[in-house]
Amino acid sequence: MKDSLVHTLKRLIRSMPQEDRAQITAEISEAASPGFDYFFLDVLSCSIATLGLITNSPAVIIGAMLLAPLMSPIIAIGLASLTGNSHMLRRSSAALLRGALLAVLLSAFITLINSYLPFVSLQELPNEIMARTRPSPIDLVIAMAGGMAAAYAMTQPKLSAALPGVAIATALMPPLCTTGIGIALADWRVAAGAALLFITNAVTIAFSAVLVFFLRGFAARPRSDLNHLPRSLKLSAVLVAALLIPLTYTSFSFFQSAAENRQIQTVVDQQVHALNNADLIELSIFHNGKALDLEMTIRTAAALSYDRVLELQEAIVKELERPVSIKVNQIFVERLDSLNPPTATPTATTTSTPTPGPSPTFTHTPSPTATFTATLPPTATPLPQPRKVRPTRLPGLFIYQQPGGPVIGSLRAGQELSVLYRSQIVDGLEWVEVVDEEGRVGWVPSALLSPPALPTSTASPTPPS
Repeated sequence: MKDSLVHTLKRLIRSMPQEDRAQITAEISEAASPGFDYFFLDVLSCSIATLGLITNSPAVIIGAMLLAPLMSPIIAIGLASLTGNSHMLRRSSAALLRGALLAVLLSAFITLINSYLPFVSLQELPNEIMARTRPSPIDLVIAMAGGMAAAYAMTQPKLSAALPGVAIATALMPPLCTTGIGIALADWRVAAGAALLFITNAVTIAFSAVLVFFLRGFAARPRSDLNHLPRSLKLSAVLVAALLIPLTYTSFSFFQSAAENRQIQTVVDQQVHALNNADLIELSIFHNGKALDLEMTIRTAAALSYDRVLELQEAIVKELERPVSIKVNQIFVERLDSLNPPTATPTATTTSTPTPGPSPTFTHTPSPTATFTATLPPTATPLPQPRKVRPTRLPGLFIYQQPGGPVIGSLRAGQELSVLYRSQIVDGLEWVEVVDEEGRVGWVPSALLSPPALPTSTASPTPPS
């Protein structure tokens, strides 16, 4: 059995001649040297990757992967550990550590500049950043396959065209840049997750390189002696196996959280749909210990009252069996169905029909008649008054369904509203009815609006009789 396995490996993966092995070793050692070209490409790749992550652009991130020079020192570390070349091991390790540190610092610097001069808002982290904060065993398998492909392509010059695809698959630079972004934003969860992904990729690629180079005959001991595997191969295999522990834990936590959020989404969607066939447009879930804070946007044809919102909250709490607080933003729509046209409302019309009969005959003596023409004053018709929202330091300006009721939309300083006719005083605060440019009718405190302009009226003349 053992002899047949050795024979199969020899037949599938041929050992390289000594001259070819020496040439490839020299090429890999030169590519992993930390010279000007290496650091120049490292800076350019890091800049492109950081900007691509901030702007959530996959195409830009792919371009940064193609420029990243970090694959070469990792492959060189694998080759040096297998052959015992201490000089190559020191140079390639220094190149990898200095390049990785430079990438983290540069990405953090770019993120800080964007924070003070906000070209791109990072109130919510883009998906391209969040995708690199949850490494899983799948990432380890991808890195292993990519590392084997890269090492094998380096031993086969005719397969060098596959290296750009390997650089994209293994993705070494984006996790480093995500680590720098997390440090700049003081989001240690993001920084730690991205750092774990980079370490996973680096260690697994190095292990794959050691394995491929061993099978290609680079080890000092003949590869047919499988009872005495190189120490570097055993050590890298142990490190790869150890990485499975945190990767499995993070994957389990992520899948558990995703399943919980999916359950919450389903429950909220069902309860919202029960409210006059309303539709759930957006749901934000915030975990506060055992409690949940839900902020939802719904589309409805009938405005929800405060009591209905409380009923919705009670129904969600009953289904989830945990404390829940909700905030509801409403979007009002009018539903028209082409299959069910609106029914016309009948209008009563009075028609007078003369009844024929004898016509009375009488004699009329004309007398002088005085005719008076009365001119009535114009009828004042109130018009909606345009008023602007005052600048304020409050964190948010909102338009409410009713005084102190649910929020139906947000406002901004300087926005123009049309004040309607109704006003109310609730808890000592005057509220006025307004309509915004989107046609939403609601209520706002009058103190948030600019002073009213002079009243205007339209004269409705009464025709002379």
